[in-house]
Amino acid sequence: MRAEDVLPDQQNEGQFNGVTVRKGTVGAFLANARLWLDEASSDAERSSAERDIRDALPALHALGLFDIVQVRDAALRELVSPSAT
Repeated sequence: MRAEDVLPDQQNEGQFNGVTVRKGTVGAFLANARLWLDEASSDAERSSAERDIRDALPALHALGLFDIVQVRDAALRELVSPSAT
């Protein structure tokens, strides 16, 4: 399966397990996770990244991302756990 099989180029969002998921959600999560984990990030950057991660959790869980991918960092793994949504 290719990306365009999941969401065609002209489509920016889709329904997955009853949740609307925007194209780019997984990529944004990865960028925010890197920022959140980076010790050089400011408190404001980390806070913003954490807020964005939390906002994306319903979509990420609807996609089943964490059923397939295990987060190695313990603090980030706790942040994205189903109990955090």
